[in-house]
Amino acid sequence: MMGDQTEGEDIVQEAYVRAYEALTSDRFDGRSSIATWLYRVVTNGCIDAMRSRARRPRAIDIHENAIVTASSVEAKLALDELGQWLNDLPPEQRAALTLQAVEGLSSREIGEILDLTEGAVEQRLVRARATLRARRSAS
Repeated sequence: MMGDQTEGEDIVQEAYVRAYEALTSDRFDGRSSIATWLYRVVTNGCIDAMRSRARRPRAIDIHENAIVTASSVEAKLALDELGQWLNDLPPEQRAALTLQAVEGLSSREIGEILDLTEGAVEQRLVRARATLRARRSAS
């Protein structure tokens, strides 16, 4: 969801610390399963980080050294472009799309994680896909 493995790992680590603290202080109320609740804690951490990232300038890593073929360069460019398109989505749309496309969760499960109705999840997915289609058509 974050597009950067190190940043994602940091968020997961912070989320698990928060979850552990919540579990040991009886703040987990059991309204959902532990797995759904953990998804929600991590997803909320990602959304917060994406919002924070949007407010600050982004550094470019110039130390990407790799020996690549022409086809892998094209694939990397396409993935980079897709990654940028995903980064440009509003955090809530990106979270819903990632939970569905990458994690394979249903709209009901995503709704539980994001505290939304299934209809609201579907609306976010429709808007995210429409935005991505428009970007693809424009390029």
